Amino acid sequence: MMKKNIANWGNYPVMESDEKSFSFEEQLRQLFKSEQQFIARGNGRCYGDASLSPVTVSTLKYDNVLSFDALNGVFECQSGITLDQVLEVIVPKGWFLPVTPGTKFITIGGAVASDVHGKNHHVDGCFSHHVTEMDILTGNGETLTCSPMQHADLFEATCGGMGLTGVITRVKFRLKKIETAYISQKQVKAENLEELLNLFEQYKHYTYSVAWIDCLKKGKQFGRGILMLGEHAKISELNEKQKAHPLSLRKKKQISLPFNLPSWGLNNLTVKAFNFLYYSKNVKKEVNNIVSYEPFFYPLDAILHWNRMYGKKGFVQYQFVLPLEARQGLIDIMHTIGTSGMGSFLTVLKVFGKQDSLISFPKEGYTLAMDFAVKDGLMDFLDKLDEIVLRHGGRLYMSKDARMKPGALEAGYPRLDQFKAIIKKYNAHNKFRSIQSDRLLLTKN
Repeated sequence: MMKKNIANWGNYPVMESDEKSFSFEEQLRQLFKSEQQFIARGNGRCYGDASLSPVTVSTLKYDNVLSFDALNGVFECQSGITLDQVLEVIVPKGWFLPVTPGTKFITIGGAVASDVHGKNHHVDGCFSHHVTEMDILTGNGETLTCSPMQHADLFEATCGGMGLTGVITRVKFRLKKIETAYISQKQVKAENLEELLNLFEQYKHYTYSVAWIDCLKKGKQFGRGILMLGEHAKISELNEKQKAHPLSLRKKKQISLPFNLPSWGLNNLTVKAFNFLYYSKNVKKEVNNIVSYEPFFYPLDAILHWNRMYGKKGFVQYQFVLPLEARQGLIDIMHTIGTSGMGSFLTVLKVFGKQDSLISFPKEGYTLAMDFAVKDGLMDFLDKLDEIVLRHGGRLYMSKDARMKPGALEAGYPRLDQFKAIIKKYNAHNKFRSIQSDRLLLTKN
């Protein structure tokens, strides 16, 4: 048995795993019969341990386009295809992903299992809201087609269920119509957190919104940031050169971080320096321009292996959501970070719209995502943040989790018992399990 060390995007934790793969459904069925337990794994771009197991089954070779209705905007594919591969097919035909996270290097199966959200959740919801049907290989070896109307319990528990209901093999979903491959972007600087939250409210009619926050600034500039807004640009908004090929973009060269940076390179001083430069780059209060969709949706994808900047020990991304009325909780968390010496290099704030799902992460409120380099004291510090999040009625995102305790999951997800019951129904013998699902007592015997 050939084993190798694998990790997801945070490079924490690292574990030894026997990694299998399949190109045809019959090969997947053979793996199902031969392996006692495993978890399906896409491109490994979730941050924690949701797709780590002693045996992993990669879906990356199962990546064919099955159908594309370019007239009505309906796309059907195998689960191992990545968002960037989908975009190459649909954008030239005048369509875009209905929802996309901050990287295009995830699989469609991973998008469903994590029920990814984007900058437009307050308008368009999660990815699963646009899925019309999918096929899942369940724990009894049967492949079931499910949808919001057919095997609805399986559908609901699979959307955000971290692969615990089975292996997603086929997904069919609706697309968003576009005129161009460009974004009409507005950036507005906010001097503090209060102004930033008020700007979100002022510009809530925008389809896309996200804010970068300086998590270390204190005093009158506490929580200062830049709100970034966007709409898909119309042809009339483009310059003459862009109008010639409105749905095509020139390939841009990517740079790569070839090695892990030293762990001491990221500290409060360097984070403060980065925050100063990032906030100061916009000289004006407001900037309006036309940009291609790549830098708007996927700014970090331009740097391959950017996760290496956190050093060999890796990092933990911590993302939570708090209800809209819990602004004080957001303030408490940011004050705690600012005085901890654990400054996050990247801190991103978004606003979620209304959603009531079984196990999917979003609900109406503010969501903050932060990256913390793994170092002594970090896990105890994150436990403290958990307490604040839960005290204010919030919850954590399993797709970003690498260390949450079972009690935090239970407190944050009121329908967890129902989710567990559906897992038992479709995954009765815990055929599909990860080190995360065992840690959170979702599959552990």
